[in-house]
Amino acid sequence: MPKRTTVLLDDDVYERLVEESVRRHGTARALSKVLNELLRDSIGGRAELMRLLYSDKVAEIAPEDLEELRRELSKRFVER
Repeated sequence: MPKRTTVLLDDDVYERLVEESVRRHGTARALSKVLNELLRDSIGGRAELMRLLYSDKVAEIAPEDLEELRRELSKRFVER
């Protein structure tokens, strides 16, 4: 069930929302729809990013390959 609320927007944010509403829906009267879409994308994207950042990373690598990578990284570090 949709909820009604009041949100105070800065002028520049409001103008961008109106532009996006016209671009997506052909009217400036779809601000709530556009705002909901943008918030869902933002919240979902952030949640996915946080999940990726904090998830366990597992990689299998041979000891020789790890040593080669270590040498390459050390070489790059010294070159800086």
